[in-house]
Amino acid sequence: MKTKIKKIVNILLPLLLGVFFVYYAYIQFTPEQLTEMKSYFSHVNYQYIVLATFFSVIGLVSRAYRWKYALNYLGYESSFNNNMMAVCVGYLMNLTIPRSGELSRAVVLQKYEKIPFDKGFGTIIAERVIDLIFLLVFVLIAVSLQYHQLKDFLSEKIPLQNLVLSGFVLLVLMMAGIYLVFYSDWSFFKFIRQKIQGLIEGVLSIFKMPHRLPFLLHTFIIWISYILTFYYGTFILQETVGISFGVVMVTFVVGSVAMTFTSGGFGAFPLMISQIMVLYGISATVGTSFGWILWILQTVFTIITGAISFLLLPVLNKNK
Repeated sequence: MKTKIKKIVNILLPLLLGVFFVYYAYIQFTPEQLTEMKSYFSHVNYQYIVLATFFSVIGLVSRAYRWKYALNYLGYESSFNNNMMAVCVGYLMNLTIPRSGELSRAVVLQKYEKIPFDKGFGTIIAERVIDLIFLLVFVLIAVSLQYHQLKDFLSEKIPLQNLVLSGFVLLVLMMAGIYLVFYSDWSFFKFIRQKIQGLIEGVLSIFKMPHRLPFLLHTFIIWISYILTFYYGTFILQETVGISFGVVMVTFVVGSVAMTFTSGGFGAFPLMISQIMVLYGISATVGTSFGWILWILQTVFTIITGAISFLLLPVLNKNK
């Protein structure tokens, strides 16, 4: 009974949060603004939709190839086709329950490649840690490119004294947390310490693998393809053409973070994209429309590739 309740909560909570974000954004607009937003959907540039989708495919291909290197390091062989379809199914599953895609990827390889679940899942977690590091790097790049604009925005919204106080409190909490995790004898913190050590070992193992350079190269290609997908997505609407690369980077980072809030970024992605674009003088109607168009395109792409992979997996592996 508890398991069923937990499953229902895991599905409904992100969905309800997404619905709240949609409602919150909706009530901000007048009927005239909503009509204006609808008009943007009928004036999209389909050439750039195709180009943005092309870079999304590049990202999928590189992710499938990269996974192969991590599995080889553990002594397992897997076909590119199964890796690719497992990744697509994983993205599809993430639209239902956040982070369930990682589990489904490992399950697919266990079923069709006979790779133990814990081994396959371990490589996926290691990949996620590397991806998190790359995301943090892009956050630093975005902040450096738009430092003055972001500083002025924060200084206008939040008094300097509050920023200093918040920073001091955050620093104290971080130092206390680090001390408890690494020096406390409490069972909870011992458990956290073991998990952190396992993640560190997983990341370090990547730098020890024979094909670490191709692995890191594909990681770089994956994130560049994400940025290019977003960049060429700005050409879909005439109103967002010509925004600077710095603004693209900030918006991309904010959108990447928003995708983790709800299932597939539903509601959160368009809302946060519009909010950051308003900071740079782009109207909320344009920013919201742009966010929804990008989210719909990516979601449709994920559903199509995931559904095709789900159907092809048993067909292409009928002898397994």
